[in-house]
Amino acid sequence: MCKLCDQGLPQRHDDEASPARPEPRWDARRGFLKATAAAGTAAAGAMALFAPKPALAHGGDDVPEHSGRHGRRYLIKGGAVMSMDPGIGNFEQADVLVEGRKILAVGPNLHAWGVPVIDARGRIVMPGFVDTHHHLFETSLRSFLADGLLFDGLDPAITQNYFQKILLTFAPVYRPQDVYINTLFGSLSQLDAGVTTVHDISQIHHSPTHSDVQVKALKDSGQRAVFGYFESAGGVAGNQYPNDAKRLKLTHFSSTDQLVTMFMGGEIYLPGYEAAWKLGRELGLPIAAHIVGTFGMRPTFDLLAQGLGGDSGTLGLGPDNFFIHMTGMSDLAWQKVKDVGASVSLAVPIEMNMAHGTPPILKVMSLGIKPSLSTDVECTLTADLFTQMRTTMALQRMFVNANTLGEPNMPPTGSLPRLNARDVIGYATINGARDLRLEAKTGSLKPGKEADIVILDAEAINVAPLNHVPGAVVSLMERHNVETVIVAGKVRKWKGRMLDVNLNHLRRQLENSRDHIFATAGIPRDLFRPS
Repeated sequence: MCKLCDQGLPQRHDDEASPARPEPRWDARRGFLKATAAAGTAAAGAMALFAPKPALAHGGDDVPEHSGRHGRRYLIKGGAVMSMDPGIGNFEQADVLVEGRKILAVGPNLHAWGVPVIDARGRIVMPGFVDTHHHLFETSLRSFLADGLLFDGLDPAITQNYFQKILLTFAPVYRPQDVYINTLFGSLSQLDAGVTTVHDISQIHHSPTHSDVQVKALKDSGQRAVFGYFESAGGVAGNQYPNDAKRLKLTHFSSTDQLVTMFMGGEIYLPGYEAAWKLGRELGLPIAAHIVGTFGMRPTFDLLAQGLGGDSGTLGLGPDNFFIHMTGMSDLAWQKVKDVGASVSLAVPIEMNMAHGTPPILKVMSLGIKPSLSTDVECTLTADLFTQMRTTMALQRMFVNANTLGEPNMPPTGSLPRLNARDVIGYATINGARDLRLEAKTGSLKPGKEADIVILDAEAINVAPLNHVPGAVVSLMERHNVETVIVAGKVRKWKGRMLDVNLNHLRRQLENSRDHIFATAGIPRDLFRPS
C-alpha cells in the first residue's frame, strides 16, 4: 500500500519481474509462488500468477491509472446507462463519475476536469452481475458432467452423476493447491463474463488449510465474493466443519467493510446440521442451504417451517436464511419462507438439466418473492448470467403462454404477468446483492455505492444496431460483449482483456490440478466417453 497513491498523488510502482518466468512452487499459506532463489527477480512470496502491470498513461485507450485507489477519479462518458435504481433511472446517453472505490455521480453531461475518461459511446453501462450460488472448486471439472443428473438411479442409462462422482469421488482428493487454483481461475473467468460478485459454495473444507486458501484465492482474484463455509464433501477425516467457522470469521472476516464476506452453510440432508445453523446464528452469519425435493428434503424442511427442526425440535426458519433451488417444497413451507423474509436463489438451467425438480419460478412470483439467480456448477453448464437470465425468462413465459393457449397438463399461471428482460436483469443484479446482504454496496449504479460496473459492447456484430437496452442485454449478449469490468472502482477487464493476470500460466496450473484430481480419484480421462 502506497500512502501517496492513497492521497491521490500517483507514484510509479513498476519494478517488473524478469520475463523469464520459472515454474512456481506451492506454499500452503501463499499459493503458487515464484521460485525466488533461483530466479533472483522478486522478493520472496511474490505472486507469479499475476502478470506485471504495464506502464500506463492518460489517453483515449489507456486504462485509468490507479483505479480504485483513494482519491483517484475517472469518468465513464456517453454510454446508455441502466442504473437498476428507480431513483436514478435510465439514460440513453449519460456518464458515471467514479472516485476511489465509489460512484460519485450518475447523469448526463457530468463534468470532471482533468480526470481520465472512459469513452462509453456505443456501449451499455450497468451494474455488474451477481451470482448467488456457484461451486468454484469444480472449475477443473468443467463439462465432465454435461449429460449427468443429480445422483445415480434417476436414469439407468446415465452413470456419471453429480453426487457420486463430483462430491464423493473427486472432491475428497483435492489438495489445498487444487482448491486455490480452481477457485482463482473460476473467479477470474466470472469477472471476464461480467460477474462482479459471487457466492462461492465449495464443499471442500477438508482442513483449515483448505479453507484458508479458498479465502485467499477469492481475495487474490479481485472479485467481490461471499465465502460460503459448507461441509467437507465425503467427510474427509480431520475436517473441522462446522466448528472452524469461529476461527475463519475472526481471522478473515473481522471487518464488515471488505470485498470478501462470509455465509454459513448448513445442509439439512446431512446429520448434525442443527449445529451448523446454531453456530452460524451465534456468529451473526446468514445460513445457506440447498433445498431440493429430489433429495427427499421436504419432510425435514416442513419441520423447520413449523419451528420443529433439528435434533432439539426447536429449530426454525428466519430472515437470515438463504435457500437455493427450493424445488418440490410444500405450500406450508413456501408460505413460511415468504413470511419470515428468507432469500431464494434459482439456478434454472441446472435445475432443468439435472433433475432437481421444476424450477419454482411460478411459485416465487405468485408469492411475491423476488429471487436471485445463480449458475451452480460448471461441470454441467456455463457460469455466466446471460444464460441464467435468458433461460429463466424463457421458462416462465413458456408456462404462461401454454396456459394462454389452453395447452393441457401445464402448471396454472393464473394472472401472473410474463417476465420481461428488465425483470430478469433485476434478478441478476439488485436482487442478488440484496440476498447476499450487499445491497448497500452493489447491485445498482447509485452515488455512494461501490463502483461494480460492466461496460457492454452494443456495437458488436451480434448486437448492433441497439434498439432496446434491457432486450439487448438479455436476448442477444454473451461473454464476448463484456468489454470492461470494474470492481470497487478498480478496472479488472479493459477493452476485452483481463488485466494483471497471466492466463496461460494459470491455465497450465489448472490443467496440472485436473490431472492430479483425475489420477488420484481413479477416473480415466476420456474426451469422448459415453454418458
